[in-house]
Amino acid sequence: MTGNYVYTPSLWPSVFTVLLLVALAVFSWRRRKAPGALPFMFACLFATLWAAGIVLEVAAVELETKIFWFKFQSAFILPSATAITCFVLEYAWPGRWLTRRNLILLSIPCILTLGIILSADFHQLVWRGFLFDGRVIPVRGNGNWIVLLYGYGLAIINLIIFTWLFIRSPQHRWPVAIMFVGQIVGRVQYLFTTTQIVESDLLVNIPPIAFEYLIYAIALFGFRILDPIPLARLAAIDQMHEGVLVLDPEEQVVSLNPAAEQILGGSASHMKGQPVQKLLPAYPDSHHNNSRGNRVELSLGAGIDLRHYTLEISQLKDWRGLDVGRLLLLHDVTAQKEAQAHLLEQERALAILHEREQLARELHDSTGQVLGYVGFQLEVVSDCILDGQELLSTKKKADALNQLAKANNQLTRLRSIVETAHADMREYILNLRLAPSDQKPFFEALQYYLDGFSQNYDIPAELLVRPGIVAGKFDLETQMQLFRIIQEALSNARKHAGASCVQVVFEKRDHLARILIQDNGRGFDPTSIVNEAGGHFGLRFMQERAKQIGGDLKVASAPGKGTCIEVEVPLRIGSVEQRTDDPKPG
Repeated sequence: MTGNYVYTPSLWPSVFTVLLLVALAVFSWRRRKAPGALPFMFACLFATLWAAGIVLEVAAVELETKIFWFKFQSAFILPSATAITCFVLEYAWPGRWLTRRNLILLSIPCILTLGIILSADFHQLVWRGFLFDGRVIPVRGNGNWIVLLYGYGLAIINLIIFTWLFIRSPQHRWPVAIMFVGQIVGRVQYLFTTTQIVESDLLVNIPPIAFEYLIYAIALFGFRILDPIPLARLAAIDQMHEGVLVLDPEEQVVSLNPAAEQILGGSASHMKGQPVQKLLPAYPDSHHNNSRGNRVELSLGAGIDLRHYTLEISQLKDWRGLDVGRLLLLHDVTAQKEAQAHLLEQERALAILHEREQLARELHDSTGQVLGYVGFQLEVVSDCILDGQELLSTKKKADALNQLAKANNQLTRLRSIVETAHADMREYILNLRLAPSDQKPFFEALQYYLDGFSQNYDIPAELLVRPGIVAGKFDLETQMQLFRIIQEALSNARKHAGASCVQVVFEKRDHLARILIQDNGRGFDPTSIVNEAGGHFGLRFMQERAKQIGGDLKVASAPGKGTCIEVEVPLRIGSVEQRTDDPKPG
């Protein structure tokens, strides 16, 4: 349509509206895969043509040209309103309400209206004429009022859907509330402009769609409603099994997800604004949680409701790098704790089983052989007595006395052997009672044993634990075998070495634990050890125990220079650690 156009300052509101609509259309096109983006883009394009028609109408000089651009605007009013309804349907329930059938049904009134407008010269369904009072004032026909009522019916549908979404989805409430206001204000402004209920230069100069789409811009850019990432994050947080709490710089709760509500046993409305220390007494002080990724173990509940959690604390910073709060993640590790306890129980049972087998071999090799030797010697004594009785019956008194004296000597020796075996058996029983357990962790049980050894035998025994060694680095079987090796070494120092002091040292060497058991006894030549009845099986037993736990045992000794037994065993890495009370490093 040609004609004369002039510049007037009243063009700027419409020009700015066009620019805003073009920007929104481009923004929506770039996010066209997001639910509702394409319908909103078409709404912006139709509204852009509507606003462009306003610009050209205001700039036109001839009345005929103004009327043309007024009709041009009218062709895009209903498509714009229909596209907004499609956007609302798709945004509220993606893929459910904006079906192909509903899209066709919504398009039919737009097509019919466009046909009526194009054929308006042949009837008066839309306009019966036009007046001019600084602007085009249409004399509306019945069809125009029907289209107007239909457009407001779409607006009512939009408001109903927004209300439904506001109630059903808390994460959509703010953007929905903003767009709700935009719908009402935009429709009210259009109604006032169309019916001339309120005469105002402000309403005349500002396009009816300007405020409504400005509100949409706030919702799009302020709440990123067409960006699926924030919505996905919110949905993921709401669906997480881990509790999520957000704290402000004063460490008060400002937000939490449903899992956190269930963990803490309260409602979000009640817990928001509460200091986190009130909800989580185990939460560390602010000067303890400045490092990112700080972890705290805590327990909530009691009895059968007791649950164990790992609290992970992260700092929240804004784009300037300033601290704006904390993010807390509550991981339920109850099942993991139970699995660890079950694993420890299995390890404990296995260690006990291995210990029983080892004790059975030791009893067989030591006490068993002693008892076998005693039984054999008792037969010899019995034979001597019988021979003496026969000699007495033949009146060989001297020979009989020799046989009885021999029997007496054998019995005296057997008595000493039996007493030694009895003492060893008592020591076995005592050592078993002092073994590591839940009530007496490894180093505590070992210190208790050394204290008892010092008191019972008046031989000072010292325990030194160097840095880098903790009881948790040894599994249960290793603890048990090391305990037995130390007991056997101290027993040998008491019975055979004549030591006056003993020292037990634990130290770390690379990935190995090195245990030194030193005494100041008389020493011996390790190559000269021979098995004797009632004898010295201790070294072989210690070597077997060290080998059983993947370690190595060495003996350094010389006559008059004491004895040092060195045991090296691997430190376990990345396995479940037993909770123990470790002594202070020596």
